[in-house]
Amino acid sequence: MDKRDSGVRGIGQELVHRQTDGEAALISRRRFLRWSAGAGVLPFVGCGHRAVRGGGVPVVSSVTSSLKAAGAAHGLLVGCAVDTRALRADTAYAALVAEQASIVVAENAMKWGALHPARDTYDFEQADSLVAFAEGHRIKVRGHNLCWHRYVPEWVMRLSPGAQAKGVFVEHIERVAGRYAGRMHSWDVVNEAIEVKDGRADGMRVSPWLSLVGDDYIEVAFRAARAADPQALLTYNEYGIEGEDEASYRKRRAVLMLLRRLKARNVPVDAMGVQSHLSAGDASYGPGLRGFLKDMRELDLQVFLTEMDVNDRALPADVAVRDKAVAGVYGRYLDLVLADPAVTAVLTWGITDRYTWLNHEGSRKDQLSERALPFDVDYRGKEAFDATIDAIDRRPKAGARG
Repeated sequence: MDKRDSGVRGIGQELVHRQTDGEAALISRRRFLRWSAGAGVLPFVGCGHRAVRGGGVPVVSSVTSSLKAAGAAHGLLVGCAVDTRALRADTAYAALVAEQASIVVAENAMKWGALHPARDTYDFEQADSLVAFAEGHRIKVRGHNLCWHRYVPEWVMRLSPGAQAKGVFVEHIERVAGRYAGRMHSWDVVNEAIEVKDGRADGMRVSPWLSLVGDDYIEVAFRAARAADPQALLTYNEYGIEGEDEASYRKRRAVLMLLRRLKARNVPVDAMGVQSHLSAGDASYGPGLRGFLKDMRELDLQVFLTEMDVNDRALPADVAVRDKAVAGVYGRYLDLVLADPAVTAVLTWGITDRYTWLNHEGSRKDQLSERALPFDVDYRGKEAFDATIDAIDRRPKAGARG
């Protein structure tokens, strides 16, 4: 018997048993139906979108609930980063995004290298297509990003530091943010500006923008973004601040110092993006992050989980082992962060393992596809999907949070 089939029957038996004990609420009917459909026990034609296996055989999604519906019930936006080329070429992928997301962000299409490949050239085709798709499906859009030390076009590096570079920097932000003014939920205005190992007292990364524009480039970026789009929530986005290790502690402290400086100068920062690229098997998350979220509330900042995924590269090849461990991280981490009312949005960095960046950057040594996201390569909901919805469902109601 297929292990998945066995698991479904076990859950069904437990459901019946608990019903006889008057405890049916302890086992979600939604979860039972998803497992049943995924195992082929129940023919849920029409419950979800139709996806296509690698061999071209259509399969029916096992999903009987959606991430966006779960989030809406708890005042939370839930979505994902989107590969804009796949969005146009893969109809099953587009259907999955439309079905599951209340908010999306371009994975690469709004970065400098994609939008501004030459000084006098902008290419908005991919970015425009994402915004049009989102608006057509009543999905909110995040912009990512207006300033980052990576994917900076070579022509930018040839600018003269000071006035010339600053002028180009501001013009880019005004042009890009202004194009979508009034249509964006939020912008990652500055991405990953802290690097404690670079040795500066303020923790700032020695980046191209620091060298070209100056020490105040972050303030310049936020003020230009606010002028271009007064409605979007302006976000500082950072990675490596989630853990309980010394590196995470030092980085959280440096980020907090940066945000306090910006707020003291009335720089228009509205939100903190906690990327949440997590690992299964070798990391813990706890009081340090909880304290950081409290700090964000005290600064009157919303918090978005902007790039969540859980890599499984430290785990053995067995799919069942990996899926269970990855789902465990989703559940524990989301239980921790969603308890804080500052957290108002959760986005995974991708939605299906078919297109995850983790298969390309720092991939598994055995070359197996990472199982890092809520849906597998055939667009079927995995244990991580269950864990995400269950964690959202456990989120305290607004009146119960403090």
